[in-house]
Amino acid sequence: MGKVKYATGIDYVQGSLAKPTVREGHSCGTYLIGTHRTAPTENPNCTSLYVREADTYKRTGQPSSKELAARARFTAVSAAIKTRKADLMKVTEDEAAFMAQKNLPGGKKTLKAWYWMVCGNEYDQEHGN
Repeated sequence: MGKVKYATGIDYVQGSLAKPTVREGHSCGTYLIGTHRTAPTENPNCTSLYVREADTYKRTGQPSSKELAARARFTAVSAAIKTRKADLMKVTEDEAAFMAQKNLPGGKKTLKAWYWMVCGNEYDQEHGN
């Protein structure tokens, strides 16, 4: 692995620097990915640069039944959250229920996470999960 030194003023890059372009079904170029290690270490070289082929992230097989079930759950729970948040009759009691559990051990710290927990649990009960 080589050392990476960026231009003056750039300490590190974390993420994609370049992605392949796709035109008319043809992919040109490669992924160029910069990483920065944030874990404590005594090694002064904390940046790396990787080059990946254009088809690196291409799916090679069909989704499993478990993945399809997870997708269906996500879609259903997301729709349930949207409906529940729009129901003005439930907003006040939802906020009260959220605040009641917020500071308890294992409590959800954001209203969004609380909605995902509640609607996810309802979905799981309906579908026997």
